[in-house]
Amino acid sequence: MSCQKETNEGDGPEAVNFAVETGDSQLPYFMISVPEVIQNEPKVAADLKVYLNRAEVHDTPIGIEYRGSTSYRMSDKKSYGIETWDVGGADAAYQFLDYAEEEDYILMGHVFRAADFNIFDPTLMHHYIGYELYRKMGRYAAKSTYIDLEINGNYMGAYLFMEKLKRDKNRIDIAKLEPTDTAAEDITGGYILKIDKTAGGDVAGNMPLAYYDTNWGDDAKYSANISFRSDYDIYKQPLNFPAFGEPYHPQQFLETYFLYEYPKAAEITADQKNYIQGYIHDFETALITDDFTSEGRTYTNYIDLDSFVDFFIINEITGNVDGYRLSTYLHKDRGQKLKMGPIWDLNIGYNKQGRVPYDDWIANYNRYVSQDAWMVPFWWPRLLEDPIFKAALKSRWQTLRAGTLSTAQVLGLVNGTAAYLQDNGAIERNYQKWVGIPVDYPLAVSELSSYLENRLQWMDQTIGGF
Repeated sequence: MSCQKETNEGDGPEAVNFAVETGDSQLPYFMISVPEVIQNEPKVAADLKVYLNRAEVHDTPIGIEYRGSTSYRMSDKKSYGIETWDVGGADAAYQFLDYAEEEDYILMGHVFRAADFNIFDPTLMHHYIGYELYRKMGRYAAKSTYIDLEINGNYMGAYLFMEKLKRDKNRIDIAKLEPTDTAAEDITGGYILKIDKTAGGDVAGNMPLAYYDTNWGDDAKYSANISFRSDYDIYKQPLNFPAFGEPYHPQQFLETYFLYEYPKAAEITADQKNYIQGYIHDFETALITDDFTSEGRTYTNYIDLDSFVDFFIINEITGNVDGYRLSTYLHKDRGQKLKMGPIWDLNIGYNKQGRVPYDDWIANYNRYVSQDAWMVPFWWPRLLEDPIFKAALKSRWQTLRAGTLSTAQVLGLVNGTAAYLQDNGAIERNYQKWVGIPVDYPLAVSELSSYLENRLQWMDQTIGGF
């Protein structure tokens, strides 16, 4: 396959040049022209054209930047954040393909660096499969579409075009929270929190691009401005040392931090911080102190138990070793209980890291990994001690396994997605661009299917014994 520009016959008056031969591929083709060097922050001006079947269907100004922290450092195939702009450079909602109108999107790459033999997801399906399954469970996950990406005449590979997680009626659908919303009912929502590393503009915006290749210390620069700490450690004990210590201090593994995702750290008020911090504290205290041998529960006054069950199921099916402890979203709508989700970032899922055996819960991560800087909060092992949580999990699991999460449905999604990518030449194009690590694609798909089949069977046996 040639990586030289080819002329494709379009429907318009002029032919279009693609950086790679696409044949009759059904994947949308995204062509970005950016005159400046792309930075980690801020976004720089660019133009995006989108083609379907070689015909131009979209043309809009955008801002573009690199995204990701660990994945940025470890991969030559970068991911990008884009924002649709008007001609004056202000953000402006735009409707792509069959997506709802919005302005914030992500072009998600797949970690690949031949020099270090880094390849997290040879199937290119880790994110897509998990998000699709979560949607089929009736939950919101970022809408995702496979595309071919070209930047400044260079083919970049097969990517996922996806929604950025944010408050929006078509994304995380919670009430808008204004700084003036401080009355008793108004202040109850909406909020979006994230358990994650600190990154990018949180702690080190507008630095030279080379800075972000090695800025590991920025991953744990928590502060009261952008986050708050749980009052309890991973063993359910009150924390007795100050929050916001130096990155990677010896006791960091005991801590869980919640980042303010919405309202943003620069916009959330002191009263609103106090409210959501107090809400999390009250939930955690109830979860610790409830007597699970009795019929009554108080922790369920604070959380939507069904959302916790579904979040547990999707993280466990996908073997998401980042689950619960990183890239973990929570949200609370006005007048409602705390909910988990949406699911996010599955690139090292599906047992590719081997940190937790396939026949144990990812929630038991702390048993296998000693003093990781980011450990699983006590919530999940504690919930697995509760007969009420386990009964809800068993009931939901049996319902899902009878349909949405049947082995046939799950493996059908894997095989159907793989066939779509192969039939449209996306795998061939991607791995002729990204070379140096041998990829046996049919074998990688088979291994993914085998993992899921074995995982589903183990979960059947284990949950069936509850």
